[in-house]
Amino acid sequence: MAKNLRAKIPKSDKLIVHDVNPAVTGQFAEEHAGQTIQVAETVREISEQAETIITVLPEPHHVQNVLRAMLKPPTLLKIGPFKPRLFIDCSTIDPKNSRAASNAVHSSGQGKFVDAPMSGGVVGASAGTLTFMIGASNDMVKPVNDILLMMGKRVLHMGEQGAGLKGKLANNYLLGLNNIATCEAMNMGIKWGLDPKKLAELINTSTGRCWPSEVNNPVPYVVQNSPASRGYDGGFGTSLMRKDMKLALQAAHESGAASVMGHEALSVYDLVETDDNCKGKDFSVVYRFLGGKE
Repeated sequence: MAKNLRAKIPKSDKLIVHDVNPAVTGQFAEEHAGQTIQVAETVREISEQAETIITVLPEPHHVQNVLRAMLKPPTLLKIGPFKPRLFIDCSTIDPKNSRAASNAVHSSGQGKFVDAPMSGGVVGASAGTLTFMIGASNDMVKPVNDILLMMGKRVLHMGEQGAGLKGKLANNYLLGLNNIATCEAMNMGIKWGLDPKKLAELINTSTGRCWPSEVNNPVPYVVQNSPASRGYDGGFGTSLMRKDMKLALQAAHESGAASVMGHEALSVYDLVETDDNCKGKDFSVVYRFLGGKE
């Protein structure tokens, strides 16, 4: 993402980067030597100097802690760009914590906050083909789009602040269910004696078609470049699927939305992550967990 930003922002603009692992930012700076890149030692250093701040963090408490460090003391308008900052959070967290983060920014009077979770994974981030789902007021859509399209190919405005995350969690909830169902269906068919590639072709030209069956098929070598075809390495980790499923179920509970299958699916992912042959792998490894033929 940072690579694509640096390639597309004006050469005179400075890109400031920070990561808890300094080796990562150090390597990035070395790979782009001669370009205007600054490695910040703290997140506060970024908020003091940058007009636009993009965060991608693992958990809700990370978002809260980073924003707190960026906003205090509340003197940003008196330093650096001398203008309100634009905070774009691309983390996948729950809407309640995102709303708290937004309130923290707006109540400080130091800027505006937009939730912009993304889809596309490591491959999409590297290729600049990510899809962003944003929650923002209408007047913020264009400036946010202009920035995000430097790192992706599509921006979907889902509504006011928090709507981007709600859309992302609904999608990933469905993805998690579809993945387990695809693993079960492929395992059934193969145990019934069906050829896995022919079964996948049937599903993908019929009503069972979905992303886990067509793009991320869980049976090795049905899709040549899928994680399943390389020992389930890479891809979308089961731990990330567990996190998103938990967040979706939490948000569903808070809104009073019924969830019949979600808790059962979460229990499957919990078990997969305790299996020594499956943990740390792409979430399609559920197929291996079920005893599928590899």
